[in-house]
Parts: sequence; C-alpha cells; structure tokens
Amino acid sequence: MRCILKVALASLCLLITSSAMSQQPFKPVPEWLSKAVFYQVYPQSFKDTDGDGIGDINGIVQQLDYIKWLGCNTIWLNPCFESAFQDAGYDVIDFYKVAKRYGTNDDLVRLFREAHKRKMRVCIDLVAGHTSIESPWFKESQKRERNEYSDRYIWTPDSTIKPEKHVSGKFERNGTYRKNFFDCQPALNYGFGEPDPACPWEQPTSAEGPTKTRQELMRIMDYWMDKGCDGFRVDLASSLVKKDPNLVETNKLWAEVRTHFQNRYPEGILLAEWGNPMKAIKAGFMMDFIIQFGGSGYNELFFNKEGVFRRDTCYFSLEGNGSPKKFIDNIRKQLDSVGANGYVCIPTANHDFQRPRSGSRNTDEQLKCVMAFLFTMPGVPLVYYGDEIGMRYISGLPNKEGSVVTRGNRAGSRTPMQWSRATNAGFSTAPPEMLYLPIDTLANFPTVEAQRNDQNSLLSFTRSMLKLRAKYPALASRGNLEFLTTQEKAYPLVYTRGKDGHRFLVIVNPTGKPQSITISNTIKVKKFEAVLNQNTSLKIENGNFEIKADATSYGVYRLMK
Repeated sequence: MRCILKVALASLCLLITSSAMSQQPFKPVPEWLSKAVFYQVYPQSFKDTDGDGIGDINGIVQQLDYIKWLGCNTIWLNPCFESAFQDAGYDVIDFYKVAKRYGTNDDLVRLFREAHKRKMRVCIDLVAGHTSIESPWFKESQKRERNEYSDRYIWTPDSTIKPEKHVSGKFERNGTYRKNFFDCQPALNYGFGEPDPACPWEQPTSAEGPTKTRQELMRIMDYWMDKGCDGFRVDLASSLVKKDPNLVETNKLWAEVRTHFQNRYPEGILLAEWGNPMKAIKAGFMMDFIIQFGGSGYNELFFNKEGVFRRDTCYFSLEGNGSPKKFIDNIRKQLDSVGANGYVCIPTANHDFQRPRSGSRNTDEQLKCVMAFLFTMPGVPLVYYGDEIGMRYISGLPNKEGSVVTRGNRAGSRTPMQWSRATNAGFSTAPPEMLYLPIDTLANFPTVEAQRNDQNSLLSFTRSMLKLRAKYPALASRGNLEFLTTQEKAYPLVYTRGKDGHRFLVIVNPTGKPQSITISNTIKVKKFEAVLNQNTSLKIENGNFEIKADATSYGVYRLMK
C-alpha cells in the first residue's frame, strides 16, 4: 500500500509540475521576428577572401549587401568556433573563440556591426549539448583526480560499464563517457529527467555538475550577445536532458534560459532545432523548424530518389504521384498549437539534407514551384545559401569533415557558393584543400553573376517572391492558412492565406501534366485579381472555383467579395 501511495504522489507531483511548466509566462517574442527573412550561411562554403580555399567571416561581410538585396534581413550562421572539424564545426573545442580558418573574434564582431548598419541581424549556431573530445573541458573531465569538470560530462564509474551510447577509451579515470552523435562528441551533463538510482552516473538536473553546465551555457550566450549577436539557433535543443520522456526537466531548463536571456536581451531571439514547433515553443523557444524529422511531412513533399534522405515518391515531382496529406495535417496542428506564442519556419533546405534541386527536380520551372509554395506559407521564411540560384545537391562526393551519416552524404548540400565562373565561384584556391568538390566541376553550374540581371532567372524569382510576401501581410508569417486541396484530388495544391479581412488563393502544380479542380466557393468570393501567375487560371462559376493549372505552374490571386 505504501508503494502504491508513493507512486500516486509521484504521479501527482509530475502532473502539477507539467501543468505549471505548460503555463510558464514568457515575455513576448521580439516584434522584429515577425518580419524576419532568414538566410542560412554555411561559413566554410560561402565566400573565401584570403585564398586558402575556405570561406571566412570577411567573405560574409563582403556579401551582406547581396543578402539584403535578395530580400533577407537575418542571417543564421552555422558554427564558426574553434573546432576539431570532425563534424564540420559541430564538435566545438572553445565556445569563446572563432576558428582561425574563419578569422578572429574581432571579425565576428565586425560582422555583427556591419549587419546592424544595414538594419540586418545575425544569429549564431549554439551547439549546446556536447563539445569536441579535444575540448579542454573534456580533457580535464577524463582525469583521475576530481576537478571542476569531472561531472560536466556523463561518465560511468567503471570502464566495464558501457550503457547505450557510451564510448570506451584510454582515459585516466576509470569509466566510459556518453556521446551525443559521433564518438568525438561527448555529451555535456545537463542531468537526467528520470535518473535511475541503480545508475549513479544518471544525476538529477539539480546536481552540481548539471547546474554548472547550465550556468556555463548562459555564460556563453551572454558573452556573444554582449558583443552584438542577435540570438541563437540551438542545435538538437530537445536532447540536452537525458531520459526525460515527458520533457518536464527539459522545459524547466529552457524556461530558465529564456527568462535569463530576455531579462538581459529583450530583443534577442532563441531558435530551436527541435523539429516540433508545438513542443519547442512551449519549452521557451521563439521559432522552430519543420524539417526532415519528427514526422513533419517535409520529406513527403520534397525528398526524391537522390540525396541524404531518399524516397521513391514525393509531392513536388513531375510524376504527380505524391501526397501532401502528412504535411497538411502536421502544419495545421503546429500552427494551431503555436498560435501567437512563436513561429514555425519551413526552410528551402539546410546543411543536413538535400537541396530542392536534386534528382529529377532539376529545372528552374520546377524550382519556381517549390519557391512559390514555400514563400506563401505562414511562418518565417529561410533561404539556404545557394538555393536562390538553384544550386544542386551533388551525389558521390567524398566524406568531408564528418559529412557521411547513416542515411547518406551531407557533403552534396555543402558545396561552394557559386558566385562567378570568372573567380572560380568565389574560391581562389584550386584545388581547394577543404572544400567539398573540385572547383572545375562547377563550370556549367548556375551562378549569381549570370542570374542577377536576368529577370527570368530563379534568383530574380526568389527575390520577387520575397517582395510579394513583404507587400501583402496576408501572405506573411502570421496570416491564416486553409488548404482546399482534397485527399482524393491531390493536384494542384490549392490553399488560401488570410489576415485582417484580406485573402489570397494560391495554386501550385509541380507535376509535368496539366491539372484541374473544382472547389466550392464557400467564402463567397465575387472578384479576384492575379498578383502572380505562371500558366494558371481561376474562374468563379455556379458557386465554385474552377481552377486549371498547366504543367509546373503556380499562381497567387487576391480575392475580393
């Protein structure tokens, strides 16, 4: 009876804690995020200015005007700190020091300053969950004598004890350490949500080691914010606290971080790599990404037979045999849950999965359908560097800095930004030491230089879509979304966006065949005008919308009663 009572009380405490955390009052999200348009810069591949074949911070500064011209006002910069580069910078040695190959701390501060001069902002990637095995913290942690860092990582008390995800090695201390991803990435100790008393290495989040780790995380954030940073994208944000199935301790952690962060930096932003906005925003983040994991439906929209994550069918294909249902169900659920407390973001791609131009999706017409869709979706838009000119995911590249994972090779999405053929795509060293493919293979690829003054180019189209979204608030981050496409008739994709009495209808047909659909005009629209139209038609007849869309076509119509 005593055991039953103990379990019941524990369950009640958990329920009360969970309820309290769900009602955590946060200060409002900074207003500027509602108008943010992100551009993700992968620093080693963006722009080389010192001739070593590796992109650098000065190269980013040089191209700020281009990024602003495109229509983006916020940069997300992948990790640029001192690293062993066994996972492309996600294995950090020193969180307080810029990697030498990118420049100096002063260069990063200059990037913040130059961005601010242009009314732009810069967010940096924060690898919160682990360090490099070469980190001084880890080297101290593995010593036999107890010290400041002994409990900053998760160690078993004996080398014969090797639970899942633990790594053996030749260490001074007798034990194995827990990794986060690769063996070279030992997990920092934020504690366990449900520690097992039989496993003494599973410390509660209130223990000294996890407490100091949490304090160090906030110290790192303060350091860069004080130097002019505008916020952070937190890598693997849901995974810091281990064995936390109900996210009680995870939510406590991020609530503490957000409160501290906003008290000191009210205009700063916190973005999560969580893959589930409804959970991330509840935890305290201001934006999260709908990407390749978490059953988001993103894969079913875009991933075809080539890339890191490969599928036999996807919605955005000429074959027209995909389904948007999984994405539609998820985006509805996410938007309803997040409400006005934060934002979703559906990026064009990122450094971990294939670009839109992959496999048989290889023409500007197909890519314009993708861009028309992404930039008329609610949430904060994000352009992954090079997607605006149709850079291609390239298969068959060698493993570079840990680019190969179980599912495929991420190097194909990390190739040099194609600025100009005359300057070897902006990278002066040939062959480059650190880049992901020989420069001469880029000879026939699209470049910024070739597309910038071509009104029919993908670059010009991307820019025009971002202008359109900025012009009409109903097409922007907060507008309502309603899909009119039915499960029985998946093509073309038809949906409306609305805000403050203004409403737009969007048509996208990514297939290689003409498509048509009849939809009841339940919103009683009487008039409309096309604000963007590539081979689609809209008629209102007999109380219905009569929609026709040629192959690889798209249209945006303003509806009026």
